Amino acid sequence: MRFSELLAPTLREDPAEAEVVSHRLMLRAGLMRKVAGGIYSFLPLGYRVLKKIMAIVREEMDAAGSQELMLPIIQPEHLWQQSGRWSEYGDEMFRLQDRHGRGFCLGPTHEEIVTDLVRSEVRSYRQLPLILYQIQNKYRDEIRPRFGVMRCREFIMKDAYSFDRDRAGLEISYEKMYHAYERIFERMGLKTRAVLADAGAIGGDDNHEFVVLAETGEAEIVYCTACDYAANVERAEAKAEEAGAPRPEGAPVQEVATPGVRTIAELEAFLSLPKSQMIKTLIYRADDRVVAVLVRGDREVNEVKLKRVLGAQALEPADAQTVEAVTGAPVGFAGPVGLQGVTVVADLEVPRIADGVTGANKADTHFVHVWYGRDYEAHIVADVRTTVAGDACPRCGGRLDSARGIEVGHVFKLGTKYSKALGATYLDEDGAEQLMVMGCYGIGISRTMAAVIEQCHDERGICWPVSIAPYHVDLIVINPTDPAQLEAANSLYKRLWQAGVETVLDDRDERAGVKFNDADLVGFPFRMVVGPRSLAQGSVEIKERSTGVEHVLSVEEAVAFLKERIALATGRGGALVEGRGCHSSL
Repeated sequence: MRFSELLAPTLREDPAEAEVVSHRLMLRAGLMRKVAGGIYSFLPLGYRVLKKIMAIVREEMDAAGSQELMLPIIQPEHLWQQSGRWSEYGDEMFRLQDRHGRGFCLGPTHEEIVTDLVRSEVRSYRQLPLILYQIQNKYRDEIRPRFGVMRCREFIMKDAYSFDRDRAGLEISYEKMYHAYERIFERMGLKTRAVLADAGAIGGDDNHEFVVLAETGEAEIVYCTACDYAANVERAEAKAEEAGAPRPEGAPVQEVATPGVRTIAELEAFLSLPKSQMIKTLIYRADDRVVAVLVRGDREVNEVKLKRVLGAQALEPADAQTVEAVTGAPVGFAGPVGLQGVTVVADLEVPRIADGVTGANKADTHFVHVWYGRDYEAHIVADVRTTVAGDACPRCGGRLDSARGIEVGHVFKLGTKYSKALGATYLDEDGAEQLMVMGCYGIGISRTMAAVIEQCHDERGICWPVSIAPYHVDLIVINPTDPAQLEAANSLYKRLWQAGVETVLDDRDERAGVKFNDADLVGFPFRMVVGPRSLAQGSVEIKERSTGVEHVLSVEEAVAFLKERIALATGRGGALVEGRGCHSSL
């Protein structure tokens, strides 16, 4: 491809709408253009990157024994009604009707469709295990699309689904996909970490997110500094620890006047006691019931955990009117002592508070010397708090640290959630009908492209790993109006392509500085220059984008050098990304 013919409209200035590095550079490098909020067109350079990502994914998925198919984007309502997710999925689902008034949606995911297919075609245990996958656009009506393709309304995903006879078979399929993901991201030059995560609307049992560590990531993870424990904060646990003062012998509950003291911080100052000794009581509406949630005063409720513990579809803080109706007091004075008519959920740490302070369910009043088991109890005791850096690891007791990351892949053990709802069964060796045991496995293709940029860039632009770069080499002619330079460049251009080196010939009538800047901005792994000096010396100059290392080689040496480096970088397990352009938070 000649740069003079390439649709690659680079920008000199940062677009005002771009909030993160990947969004900014994808627009500036001419990889994509915005159509509407959360909807983008991919231009030729960007689409070449996407195709290379998809090729790596296909190679590894096929090698792991999965089969590619293509499922419809438009999905009928009745399948989602069978699974129970038509109402559960919420406002993110794009819903529509056909001319006959029948309900459909644009697929945000494909568990229902693929389960319907398999239940129709698979009847015998001899047809299992089975892993099916596709690479296709997905649609989710995000309330706030942002960060370019990292959170958008239309995106490209690889989604795979495994069907097994039993849990033992699911474990094998899950391990296959887990290790395939490790190879996929390694080949793209990504530094990732697999962390325990919340299943969200997909549902199921154990699951892991593959997170690209990057300061601009939306996901927050915690990890142990002493062992391999790591989890998304929506799932992360911590070892419960003692806090606050020791329990005073025989001290009864005592009522204390606290006029106008509503917050934990105000209470801490008023009583000169640590927050860890206080029991924060928060009132929620969970579906059609009211719930009181107890956490230590220095902790925050993790609403994702709470929703999972309660099995609730909807969860929101109760309004002031509900709080007063339940507790008999205005907001700020709720407590568990004497609380009636609501489900009480206590975090694991709350029973370990030996000498607690709580609201007294009475205006301007708190209780001190409150003891769990004597003065109050909870209907449910579970981990419902947000785990933070400094907490104790639930596995080894070491200290947890935190980092930010971008979720690029997610693997789930679904169990029989969908096979039971949709009746996906098979006949075993004895002719008995059994439910298939399922898993699902997703990779955000377009999001992965952005994640690579977040990790691999510098102040001048993108530093693509060779394995997914739009082209391997940017061959720059210093003066294309000089016949000798142009002839030498054309000859080298042909030789490179014949050798399997994907090359852009920058034959534009532009200043050399403009061409160099565009080469760095787009992020071609290698830049070659043909100019007066190279012609005089009978050589070419090669500069490596990621390291800045320069080479002056003969044409024969240059072709051999590039062939060797590209073969090494595009093989299984290598991606040629080390250098100053790669960023990581951990």
